[in-house]
Amino acid sequence: MNEFIPYKKSVSVEKAVVTIRIDSKTLEEIDKTASIIDISRNEFMNQCIEYALKHLNIYDHLMEYE
Repeated sequence: MNEFIPYKKSVSVEKAVVTIRIDSKTLEEIDKTASIIDISRNEFMNQCIEYALKHLNIYDHLMEYE
């Protein structure tokens, strides 16, 4: 799997507003990491989600239930 390296994006795309519930310790880690990288929490979470979706192998997971 490719390494995940978050970065500051110069181009913004249209985004939708959503609400999620997240464990407070996970949120602390997200905020700390985003701060170190010097990007917003929102941008960091978007990049994490994009990375996870690109590397998701749902077919192997579905085969476990057949």
